[in-house]
Amino acid sequence: MKFGISTACFYPEDLLKSIEMLAEKNVCCMELFVNTIGEVTKEFAKTVNSITSSNIKITSVHPFTSGYENILLFSDYYRRFEESVDFYKRYSEFAYRVGAGIVVLHGDKRFEGKGGIPDGEYFERYYKLREAMKKEGAFPAQENVNLFRSQSPAFIEKMRKYLGNDVDFVFDIKQAVRSKNNPFEMCRAMGNRIAHMHINDNDSYNDCLLPGRGTMGYEKILGMMCSQGYRGNAVIEVYRKNFEDIDDIMKSYRMLNSSFSNL
Repeated sequence: MKFGISTACFYPEDLLKSIEMLAEKNVCCMELFVNTIGEVTKEFAKTVNSITSSNIKITSVHPFTSGYENILLFSDYYRRFEESVDFYKRYSEFAYRVGAGIVVLHGDKRFEGKGGIPDGEYFERYYKLREAMKKEGAFPAQENVNLFRSQSPAFIEKMRKYLGNDVDFVFDIKQAVRSKNNPFEMCRAMGNRIAHMHINDNDSYNDCLLPGRGTMGYEKILGMMCSQGYRGNAVIEVYRKNFEDIDDIMKSYRMLNSSFSNL
């Protein structure tokens, strides 16, 4: 397993500058948090590829529209879903151009029975989105997100069983902790369909810290993922307030790669 860094850590730093900083530090893999429509174009992809080298793997792309997916993709108005699928294909095309196979999905904020569409319809829409996006080169992967429907391990497990091999997940430790769920329970719910990981740390007072600054049992959680068949990479994703500068975050990056890269 290789560990990298998400450009989301540096928000609101300009995306290209964030990529340049990580490339200069020879970070082996990174997730791109795109922030504008102009950052998912063919031309922008060429610029990204001119900065990164063959030694740097772009693992995933995180859409700037994640917070609006309840309106764009999972609302009661079906035509908006159809048009939004066409828009999300642009994320997939961009991801393919920069070498990533995953587009991170947050999904619906509304829970079934509280104004949200039924779970079955949610899963069917995800499947239609997946089928459309994979033709462009990348898959949508459902992340567990605090205050979204996907914060629930029961919902995630239901989604996995409903869709079988036609679903992928992004496992985020801090999002499980923030939603008062056990990260191990969330990991277990995702089973063998985890496609990507956001790695971070926590303790009794903080739900998000740099890896190595808290009490998270990485050997146990990473071992559990591997036993479930995980063969992907993991990127550090924390908030800008969680570190002082890039050298600070690089300490966690080096610790992870030196301690757990053999998994």
